[in-house]
Amino acid sequence: MNQSLSYDDILLVPQYSDIRSRSEIDISSYLGKGVKLDLPIFASPMDTISEHQMAIATTRSGACAIIHRYNTIEEQVDEIKKMRTLTALERAQKRQRCLIGGAVGVTGDYFERAQALIAAGANLICIDVAHGHHIMMKEALTQLREEAGDDYHLMAGNVATLDGINALADWGSDSVRCNIGGGSICSTRIQTGHGLPGFQTIINCAQTDRDVKIIADGGIRNSGDIVKALAAGADAVMVGSLLAGTTEAPGSIFYDDRGARWKAYRGMASKEAQVEWRGKYSSFEGVASRVPHRGDVGPILEDLQNGIRSGFSYSGARDLIEFRSKAMYIIQTPSGLSESRPHITTREW
Repeated sequence: MNQSLSYDDILLVPQYSDIRSRSEIDISSYLGKGVKLDLPIFASPMDTISEHQMAIATTRSGACAIIHRYNTIEEQVDEIKKMRTLTALERAQKRQRCLIGGAVGVTGDYFERAQALIAAGANLICIDVAHGHHIMMKEALTQLREEAGDDYHLMAGNVATLDGINALADWGSDSVRCNIGGGSICSTRIQTGHGLPGFQTIINCAQTDRDVKIIADGGIRNSGDIVKALAAGADAVMVGSLLAGTTEAPGSIFYDDRGARWKAYRGMASKEAQVEWRGKYSSFEGVASRVPHRGDVGPILEDLQNGIRSGFSYSGARDLIEFRSKAMYIIQTPSGLSESRPHITTREW
């Protein structure tokens, strides 16, 4: 039986660095067909994470949000149009391309939805299902690739294996979301017994010989995990909980009986999300929760960016290609993990 590693199981080894300032470091990532991220982060297509306000904020930081699909086609198109309108002036001032992503499924109105999103100005379509290594993904990807043409960027997922990423690449995907069951509000591994630890997933998928980009999606809890994912072979990461509870995340702020402020955060396979979205639920592989209101998302993205730059610096790397070639990691023991975390709060005085 093979051993599989999570992000907590490994540490990157510090190396000689001649980098005098983090400003020397370029953490951008090019995913092909016009998709470039100055900050290699996608906001997850969830109804408590990604609508037009999150899309605008992430774009300003050099990242990208994928507008979720848990609404009508008209509502999703309206979110795309709102983003385009509110960022048009900033693009004229900065002369930069605005990256707009939209999600679709693999059943029902997915084809008409994709057509409408492309017509509205989306330059990235994400085919968004829990288990992407599937016949219905093959059918949807093949059809959407024929419709969108070879120059349009299609993202798909999720998968957890080398066979999975190879299949999606062969079916027409330019980038693939890699991880099953690792999200903070995902219960797939508990409900179904299936999945692979996040770091191992990226290690495995990075063995692909296809021309496809890897999106580490699930289990990313901090900038250190992002750095580890990039070292393992990811070209970008996708996050939900790291951005949850922010002002730009959809949903109202509510107060508990002590006056503390909260916002909802839920998995799209949770009972609550399924019932609201389609009026019923079948198998549920997520949970619904609440998170403290955390203010604007901009400072959070800035902190993540600074952490990634510092991570590159510790390996003496000025860009992603150099970082990946230099990065070395070791497996740490549970005692090492305990030592890695701030531990003054657990000390007995």
